[in-house]
Order: sequence, then structure tokens, then C-alpha cells
Amino acid sequence: MKAAIVKGAGQTPVYGELSDPLPSDGESHVAVSAAALSHVVKSRASGTHYSSSEQFPFGVGIDGVGRLDDGRRVYFVLPRAPYGSMAERTVVPSAQCLAIPDELDDVTAAAIANPGMSSWAAYTERAKLKGGETVLINGATGTAGRLAVQIAKYLGAKKVIATGRNTDALKSVAALGADVLIPLVTDDAALENDFKTQFAQGVDVVIDYLWGKSAERLLIAGAKAGPDARPIRFVQVGSASGADIILPSAVLRSSAIELMGSGIGSIPLDRLVKAIGDLLHATMPGGFQIATHPVPLSDVEQAWSRDDSRGRTVFTPARA
Repeated sequence: MKAAIVKGAGQTPVYGELSDPLPSDGESHVAVSAAALSHVVKSRASGTHYSSSEQFPFGVGIDGVGRLDDGRRVYFVLPRAPYGSMAERTVVPSAQCLAIPDELDDVTAAAIANPGMSSWAAYTERAKLKGGETVLINGATGTAGRLAVQIAKYLGAKKVIATGRNTDALKSVAALGADVLIPLVTDDAALENDFKTQFAQGVDVVIDYLWGKSAERLLIAGAKAGPDARPIRFVQVGSASGADIILPSAVLRSSAIELMGSGIGSIPLDRLVKAIGDLLHATMPGGFQIATHPVPLSDVEQAWSRDDSRGRTVFTPARA
């Protein structure tokens, strides 16, 4: 069968032949109709993600949409290695296949599942977001961050504060529900002052997609808000600005900041799968917006490096 294949460490996936997958007990055979390209997919393929495989060759892609042998349409996640989702067919543990609402099309379901899950799981599993709370999203201009704004409002957040490095993109986030915009372009002192102003008014949950300097400034500003400030649940999701920060120990000792992560490993897999199912069923009622760019799977080499900061490339396998 045709598939996107990584043949060696650090190599760009190529469109080639992979043996047909045969399901074992407890697995489902899926005829793939759509599979999205995401930062996680790229980093796993390059070998830089903490869950990357070191066995070559292997099929690319961690999730997608397709049909089971009995015709049911499903979203699926984490196919059995060496198979991936960017292929004509794959095999997946049956417990990791979810029915998709009839009104949600294949491309949108494939595109929204991973970036939408990143905040849905962070809100529901880690931060335990409550209605009426205030959320600050650090890095709200990318695909996942824009969805995080929309999902926060859908889950009942009263106020959403959005930060972003691209000022033009940040302005567009207001139309998605952001109440306050903070550009990440000022000097450290000015930025910390902007953050302190918001923490003084009360911030309950921070969803961080950037890490790096802006996360440092957020944590320090939260600690300086004083003993009367609300406790802050700070959920680390992505590291677009850097893998490491310098955090003074006094920040945690002098504040009621609860620092945690959200992702594969910090949430049991069955709970992550459930979060994706809840997200998919909320997508149409919530009116969640995501830009999609459908591309034939045969163009994987040309489309691999496309900038997906404002949308998702979705590969669609063709069959004879």
C-alpha cells in the first residue's frame, strides 16, 4: 500500500510502499481518508519528540479519520508501529477508535483533533477549569492557541487573555473570543508590568504554548501579584519559544502557583482519547474555527515543510 515513510533518522518522509497491515486481536483495520500534519507528527518523524521511535522504516502520522471494515466512520489515534496514519490503510487498537458525529466532515475532524485536544485536555483534565474563571493563553496566535481561546469560552471561561508574538495575528484572536490582547514584543519590564496588571485583576488558569522567556515573565509576574492574588493553575503544553526556562525558586515558594504539564504521559491514554471524543462532539455546537489545507498524500514531500501556524495541512490518500 502507499504511505508516507521515514527511512532513516532525520530524513524527510517519502511517498512509497509499505506492507499491508493485518490487525491482531483487539485491533481494528482502518481505511484512512484524512490525516493531519502537526508539530507532534513532525517532531516524532524527525526523532526529536520524547515519544519518537528509533526503528526504521516506519509510517508517519499519529492520528486520522477513516472507515472500519464494517463501514463505520471513526477518528483513530496511535496506530500500531511501524504503521502510521498517513497511509492508505493502518491498524489501531480498537479502544483508540472513536465514532465521529455525522455533521463533522473527515478533513475538519482530522485537522482539529490534535490541536484542539491540547487545550481541551489541559482545561478538563489538568486545570479543572470552572465556569466563570479567567484564562490566560500564552501563545494564542497559532492553530492550537486559537482553538484554546474558543474552547475556553465554550467551557465557560468568563474572561480570556491572549498573548502572541505576531501582533497582526493577535488582533484576529479577538474575534474568536479573546477579551484582552497582550503582544509579546515589548521589553521584559513592560511585559512583566502588563502581566502583573492582569494577575492583579485575577487569573485562574494559564495555558502555555510557548515556554521560554514569556513563560518566565508570566510566572514571575504571577508570584509578584501578592498574597491576596488568586491561586494560579499554570499548565505547560508546548515549547515554541524554547525548551528551557530559568525559574527562581522563590517564585514557587512565595506564591500559590500550581505548575503542571499536559500531554502524552501526564494524562492516561484512555482519558486523552475521551477528551478527543468530547472535543469532536463539541466542534459543531461550539462553532470552532480551524483553517484546513487538504493535500494528496502523494505530495507529502513537497508539503512537509509548509507553515501550518494558521491552519492544518491534511493529507488525503487516493485509492485506485
